[in-house]
Amino acid sequence: MIRPMLALLLLCGPAAAAGTVSGPATVVDGDTIEVQGTRIHLYGIDAPETAQSCETAAGREYRCGREAMQALNARIAGAVVTCERREGSVAGRVAGICHAHGEDLSAWMVGQGLALASRHVTTAYNRQEGRAWATRRGIWAGTFEKPADWRQDRRRVEASAGTGAAD
Repeated sequence: MIRPMLALLLLCGPAAAAGTVSGPATVVDGDTIEVQGTRIHLYGIDAPETAQSCETAAGREYRCGREAMQALNARIAGAVVTCERREGSVAGRVAGICHAHGEDLSAWMVGQGLALASRHVTTAYNRQEGRAWATRRGIWAGTFEKPADWRQDRRRVEASAGTGAAD
């Protein structure tokens, strides 16, 4: 019984072994959705955090994290979202390649300039990021702090505030 199951898993590949989840999705933030009670980070990307702000080319501040979240929400509205779980999730989160309307949501977010390609995870979205940068789409139209740097700075500030350190 075990041998036929193992053979089936080997034939189906890593996506089948890791699992697939499908159904209506709710957006948690610009790179995280929830499908059937499973919170899934969109594989290979990093979007600005919901509270994060960026600047336009004219120097006007705007809520780029909220904009990314709203765009993702509009993109998946009414769609059945299918996610293939991926191994090597970051920070204990489940990561997946998710599709809606036949399109890879990670590729779409990066292509719209709403998220960065996570090169340390995969190079799959580098081309979309290059096009978004070249055409100054989304966050590339102005200036922004990389989401990972923004989170690190935020943790540092919160740690300083928690220890009573002077600003």
